[in-house]
Amino acid sequence: MIWLLVVPVLLLLVVIYDLVQTKHAILRNFPIIGHFRYLLEAVGPELRQYIVTSNNEERPFSRDQRSWVYASAKKQNNYQGFGTDNELEQSPNYLIIKHDTLGHPGTATQHDELWRLPCAKVLGGPRNRRKAFRPDSVVSVSGMSFGSLSSAAVEALNRGAKIAGCLHNTGEGGIAPHHLHGGELIWQLGTGYFGARTADGGFDLAECVRKIEAHPVRAMEVKLSQGAKPGLGGVLPGAKVTAEIAAIRGVPQGRSVISPSGHRAFSSVDEMLDFVEGLADATGLPVGIKSAVGLPDFWVELADRMAREDRGVDYIAIDGGEGGTGAAPPSFADHVALPFKVGFSRVYRIFAERGVHHDVVWVGSGKLGFPETALLAFCLGADMVAVAREAMMAIGCIQAQRCQTGHCPTGVATQNRWLVRGLDPTDKAARLANYVITLRKELTRLSHACGVGHPGLLRADHMELLDDHFGSRSLRDVFAYETGWELPREADARAVLAEMGVGG
Repeated sequence: MIWLLVVPVLLLLVVIYDLVQTKHAILRNFPIIGHFRYLLEAVGPELRQYIVTSNNEERPFSRDQRSWVYASAKKQNNYQGFGTDNELEQSPNYLIIKHDTLGHPGTATQHDELWRLPCAKVLGGPRNRRKAFRPDSVVSVSGMSFGSLSSAAVEALNRGAKIAGCLHNTGEGGIAPHHLHGGELIWQLGTGYFGARTADGGFDLAECVRKIEAHPVRAMEVKLSQGAKPGLGGVLPGAKVTAEIAAIRGVPQGRSVISPSGHRAFSSVDEMLDFVEGLADATGLPVGIKSAVGLPDFWVELADRMAREDRGVDYIAIDGGEGGTGAAPPSFADHVALPFKVGFSRVYRIFAERGVHHDVVWVGSGKLGFPETALLAFCLGADMVAVAREAMMAIGCIQAQRCQTGHCPTGVATQNRWLVRGLDPTDKAARLANYVITLRKELTRLSHACGVGHPGLLRADHMELLDDHFGSRSLRDVFAYETGWELPREADARAVLAEMGVGG
């Protein structure tokens, strides 16, 4: 009968271990029970092969994609064996990277352990902003606010951004203490103007300047819309609006925060450019905009004005309709806004046709946190990519899709104190950094495979899209890109490589 005593003692020891360890948020939040998740994950390939789904069928991110992020974040083996399990010849729009047969002389010895990969362009340089700078990393953490994410998640992202040397976008919730752990910030101003908000919900420029002077903000981002719910505005459920979040945002505690669908500070392209220039003059910072893509009128007028006037934005972040960390009605999440490839290429083409595309740093977002999709963005003209859900997975997200409920089991997207305590910011910061560094490493290696030394040297000819009739077309043909549009960026990229001591 001694086993009646041994079993409870062993279970108690497991519970104590689970509560004390910091590597696995699931085990800290769900002692003993959490082990079943890892057991099922271990036999997942067999279950899916015979019972459920393949490695490529799950959405929004497949098992293969999630596994690559998890392995990269943990510095584990992220290779796969036995060749591809994708159906190349029967998959419409399948991406193919066109390698150079002779390759590129670049080797790992040309890079340090962080695989540094600076942006080819100087952010704010063309418009002579007082605090113009060259981003140290072509990969950045996209806008996810404190409120939608937990304090521990935001801290982990910021600490990880510092380690990896990449920018961290605050999201529209304002600057929180959890953003202040060494990572440099892009402060996103949404339609609620949180952190720089007047009592009646308008924009407070003086408060904005004061916050910038007190915090490590390198650039400002005016958010027009995001991929998950363009035209709808943001919603933070009242259950997530704690006293701390209410104080940071300047809103009542416990009451749902609904951001307007449009800005009060401007209502036209002309007024928006005045707002951007006023913000840049007052702060000295580069100022960009973030938007999903719908009707073309806005983009045509913006490009026309930038071609003939001195006013303009310093960067444009295009968010694909397939992106989005925020909760949204299915009608918006599934059907509003063009997907990244279509939306980005249309906007880029509008600016390139007017000769002003080189005056802008182009940022892509929307499921671009993987080497092949990020490379596609660079082939289409992006200078940087911003990662959101992939960064969440790097710090522990398991795609439970419970973000809107406040019951995220890993403590990433919740304000529940018990669940948040399961996420150790220091441990997860290292994982975020590992993921970003690995993505930069793979981008560098893929660029070398294409015969160039920096993704800024990639062209629309470096990638093709297969159809399901044994044919293919280059990105240049599919998206009607003209030869020569990439030449100014190539000059900048070669200059960056020269500074790094790496051949182009």
